[in-house]
Amino acid sequence: MCGIAGILNFNGHAVEPTLLDRMIERVRHRGPDDCGTHTDKQVGLAHARLSIIDVASGDQPMHNEDRSVSIVFNGEIFNYVELRADLLRRGHRFRC
Repeated sequence: MCGIAGILNFNGHAVEPTLLDRMIERVRHRGPDDCGTHTDKQVGLAHARLSIIDVASGDQPMHNEDRSVSIVFNGEIFNYVELRADLLRRGHRFRC
């Protein structure tokens, strides 16, 4: 199971990246295959990845095309083939 950490600053201050790094390092044993972080103003997301499927292209945090939405995710979407086809029909682009 992957490790996930996050910060949401309600006080208006920017997220300190070193704090986010320390947080994800505490759960790094849960996802030893890769690690990623994302900060945007008052929000920080971090993910320590355990690669099971989608080994080559499952980097996280994940972003939409214009990077206006970012998520960390631990799970499997079983109907991803159908969802991907529908999103492609709607004009969305995937990295891989």
